[in-house]
Parts: sequence; C-alpha cells; structure tokens
Amino acid sequence: MLRVVIADDERPARAFLAATLRTLDGVELVGEATGGAEAVTLIERTRPDLALLDLQMPEVDGLAVVRLVQRDRLPLVAFVTAYDEYAVQAFELSAIDYLLKPVEPSRLRQTLTRAAERLAGTDVRSGEVERLRAAVVAYDRGVATAEYLRRIPVRRRDDTIILPTEQIVAIVADGELLRLTTGTGERHTITYRLKDLELRLDPSRFVRLSRSAIVNIDAVTRVSPMPGGTYVVTLTNKLQVPVSRGRARTLRDVLLRL
Repeated sequence: MLRVVIADDERPARAFLAATLRTLDGVELVGEATGGAEAVTLIERTRPDLALLDLQMPEVDGLAVVRLVQRDRLPLVAFVTAYDEYAVQAFELSAIDYLLKPVEPSRLRQTLTRAAERLAGTDVRSGEVERLRAAVVAYDRGVATAEYLRRIPVRRRDDTIILPTEQIVAIVADGELLRLTTGTGERHTITYRLKDLELRLDPSRFVRLSRSAIVNIDAVTRVSPMPGGTYVVTLTNKLQVPVSRGRARTLRDVLLRL
C-alpha cells in the first residue's frame, strides 16, 4: 500500500484529492492537513510514503513544510499548484513531481505510479530528500527578486512559530544551522544555508557582515572600529557581531555615510 497524506488549505481541493485517492487500489490516505504547520506534524507522526502539498498555503507553504520536516522523516513529495512557472521549471528539472490545479485523476494516478516505482528502488529516501531540498533552493532563488520574506516558520518542539522578519536582529550560521535572534533576545534555529536565505531577505533591511552573519540594519546601535580596518557592531539586544575585512566597505557604505 502506498501511504499518502494531503495538505491543502482549500477545502474543495483537499476533498477532491481525498475522494480520488479513496477510489484507487493500493493507496491508503493516512491523513489530511488544512495548512502547512499541521502538515509538518502529520507527516512526522504518520511517516507516509508520499505527501501531496499545496504550494501556496498561507503562513507555512509547501516549500516551508519541506524545510521544517525532519530530514529522516521527509517522504516523497508532489506539489500541487494553481500555476507557478518557477515551480514547474524547478521541480520538473529536478525530477520532483508537481500537479496543476484542477488536478486530473489520470495525472494524479501518474504521480502515484511514479512514487511507487521510486519506492521500489534502493536507497531512495536519501537521494530523493537531497534532490527535493535542492529543488526548493532553486525555487527560492527564482522567486527571490519577486518577493522578499516577511515571515519565517521555525520549529519549537511540536509547534511551528511564525517569526516576522522585522523582529529578527541577527542571523548567524553555525554549521548547517542558522541561529536567529530577535530584538527581545529570543533565539530560534532553522536548517538553511545562509547564502540562500540572504537572497530572500530585503537588502534594504538586512546586510551581510561576514561569511557567517547577517544583521538587521535598523537594529544596529553602535559601530566600533577594530585593529586591521574591521569593525564590531552592537545591536539593540546588546549582541555584538564582528564585521569581516571583506565586508567592512559594505558596512561603511550602508551605515557610515550621510
């Protein structure tokens, strides 16, 4: 049996997919989610073989679900979208399936067949997870110039917290993790590459200060010169972030000129 979950905030679309899946042999619908945060919990709890994720869900969209689900619990994924040329290009080129709304039953059956065939292969999960995450990065880069992030979903135990980017004062890379600090001192951790997140942040608000740090320009309260032509910036929450020599000119251009 191919175990499937559905995540879509639109009830008619979700009901159609569920009804279609229930008519198919060899398929078990193990759960439905009305949004992305609920989908993350559902996927990690039920461990399905395939997730049908609506790409454009509010707050936590289909891409965020992929980023938030624990790596070892991420199933095969097919994105469902009304129309998105970037998604079609990114996921088709990366061999990640997608379904255009309104979904045709025959097209859904193709997706299920493809998922079953991949699961029959060896070492499928690790390869698919890496391919899927690469496709998400490709998508992020494609839309970065169209719309900057206004909020970031982050995990805290079993909950998903929606963090407005305007509340973030610093983002510091720690290996494969990013540490996000707010003006009130709250700390959050996400799995994401700093250079990819940088592309999705408004450059008029955030500036890269080193290979491992980005800060909110409006949160900088003091710039202190250091030996060798570098600086240390102090933020509103008293956090101090060093500026690399290569980024010192950027800092001067952004903050130290009238």
